[in-house]
Amino acid sequence: MKSTQKLREPLENREGRLYFDCVSTSELAAKFDTPLYVISESRIRDNYRRLHKALTRYYGKIRVLYAAKANSNLSVLKILATEGAHLDAVSPGEVSMALKAGFPPERILFTGTSVRNDELKFLADAKITVNVDSLSQLERLLKIATPAVLSVRVNPEIGAGHHDHCITAGKSTKFGLWENDALVAYRQARKAGVKRFGIHMHIGSGILPVEPFVLALEKLLEIAKRVRDELGVSFEFVDMGGGLGVPYKPEDKELDLNAFAENVLSLFKQKIAEYNLGEPFFCVEPGRYLVCDACILLTAVNTVKTTPFKKFVGVDAGFNTLIRPAMYGSYHHILVANKLDAEDAETYDVVGPICESGDVLAKDRRLPKIQEGDLLAVLNAGAYGYAMSSQYNARPRAAEVLVKNGKYALVRRRETLDDLLAAQQMAEWLQ
Repeated sequence: MKSTQKLREPLENREGRLYFDCVSTSELAAKFDTPLYVISESRIRDNYRRLHKALTRYYGKIRVLYAAKANSNLSVLKILATEGAHLDAVSPGEVSMALKAGFPPERILFTGTSVRNDELKFLADAKITVNVDSLSQLERLLKIATPAVLSVRVNPEIGAGHHDHCITAGKSTKFGLWENDALVAYRQARKAGVKRFGIHMHIGSGILPVEPFVLALEKLLEIAKRVRDELGVSFEFVDMGGGLGVPYKPEDKELDLNAFAENVLSLFKQKIAEYNLGEPFFCVEPGRYLVCDACILLTAVNTVKTTPFKKFVGVDAGFNTLIRPAMYGSYHHILVANKLDAEDAETYDVVGPICESGDVLAKDRRLPKIQEGDLLAVLNAGAYGYAMSSQYNARPRAAEVLVKNGKYALVRRRETLDDLLAAQQMAEWLQ
């Protein structure tokens, strides 16, 4: 059996070698070295258009807000800005990069938690719509400025996600306001002079079944009705948040996008009519769904080691480069990019150069017989790959390359040893 039987576009097998968006991965590794993140512009655009089309088929007023925390490379942001996307930002840094990439302030929604006062002032000065996460945050924001538009992040008491760390609603989460506090927030905002409002939730990340979204949206709309009935607040938008899952394993089924859109928007249209909520924009905040399969991580094999118990493949990408397997136990499919036609022959642990036993990209993985010098491609690396990378073990971060229909361009240079020292200075008394 081959581990390459189900290649999804823009992955392509050309005479046993892996191409990505019509570009040779071997050529990219030779030119830019490894580890190397490779991003497909075509795939990002396809993912955005597929989602937007599915949603607008059932409701006309749709906003797709890209969750920039998944991948904040300027080129990725620029691609989505030109597609007409809005943006979900969780830090002033993401706001700043989004503005640099061409997102106008009115297309950016800030949803932060434990937000500082200087950050709130930055957002107010930049005229960014804030989605408040606590009564404390709201009270401090209103002392700084009266927003033109304000949203409240509600905890709908229903959470879901691919890992406990990724569940963002329910009894144990730090995020959002519970129903009674949400009413207090809207009341305080109205009293302060805010006239335009939204309402928001986010239940988790990496969700493939439709049911959790439907249940949580039903609760969110019940809260919106109560706010409208008790306070007379009208909503310009209802934001369901993100969390749309993607298949990581070859056998995983993709999210049924049509079923998702039909089920969620049928409920939405029914409830906004029943609750007399008008015709607000319906918003979603996909991150992973737009960029995950649009990026691969190339890493070179430098060591093959056999012990009495294991066969190890040592590569130059560790959890400093891609932390998801170590942090979440996540599965990322791996291809031997220069041996796509070879049969799976051995069982390996694929490990990195970090001085930690947890530095494992894949355990007990069936792969073709691997030799030093081979090139591995770690798939579905576009979401929370580079964005969560670090300089741990004093290792410079990887480079990023953008590819599109046979063209490629370096969009983030590889860090150097000098970059490790760039922000440091010796204490005066040690010099």
